[in-house]
Amino acid sequence: MAQHNNLGRKGEDLAVSYLTGKGFRVIERNWIGQRHEIDIIATDTNFLIFIEVKSRSSSYWGRPEEAVTESKIKRMIAAADYYLKIHDSDLPVRFDIIAVLLNKEQTHIEHIEDAFLPPLN
Repeated sequence: MAQHNNLGRKGEDLAVSYLTGKGFRVIERNWIGQRHEIDIIATDTNFLIFIEVKSRSSSYWGRPEEAVTESKIKRMIAAADYYLKIHDSDLPVRFDIIAVLLNKEQTHIEHIEDAFLPPLN
């Protein structure tokens, strides 16, 4: 497995541990709908949360969350829309980003709640 894939997998594992430690319930990991992936789908007492995890070994090229582009957001929203069409949920939806900086010197996790809103069509 390529080194960036290992880093991404470790970042997602850390994100899941972080979320469960905060009382979230992880429903899905790496869920694919409409050919687009959502890294983590979770719930807390108030929301159904679609989460993008971005992991980096350094901030040389920018912070991890800066890698969530407009096109990634559109793909994630399309997948979330599809998820909602096939799964029944009464919870309001939220889109979060978990940024993971992971290297030999440090492990830092930042949870950005309500990172973006779906556009009004």
